[in-house]
Amino acid sequence: MQRMPARVFAALLASDAGTLTAAELGDQLKVSPAAVSGAVRYLAQQHMVSREREPGSRRERYRVHSDQWYETLTNRESILKRWAAALGEGIRSLGPETPAGRRMAETLAFFEFIDGEIAAMMERWREHRDELFP
Repeated sequence: MQRMPARVFAALLASDAGTLTAAELGDQLKVSPAAVSGAVRYLAQQHMVSREREPGSRRERYRVHSDQWYETLTNRESILKRWAAALGEGIRSLGPETPAGRRMAETLAFFEFIDGEIAAMMERWREHRDELFP
């Protein structure tokens, strides 16, 4: 992760409420509003923070959710599925018996393995989290 998004994420994660405004982030990190805006945009695209309106105000607050790691990994899982679909097309186009098709098939097998492991790991995490934080 780039430096500014990492700093903004760490500030949000370390805040008691798990939320801060752009002004609060700028003051705390001693950076410009543009730097905060770019960092938050990146983090939102990665599903690591969300934007919320303050009730009765036009100001936005940025929030880190307790399940943000789960969401981030789940988002990566969808990327793996898209890559797997593209690899499947490549294998069909090149033929599985060609050297390139074989490399693609091995890469596809790897992505399918990782996809299954992520799903199983997420299930184990939910059970573990429920034990730790009932």
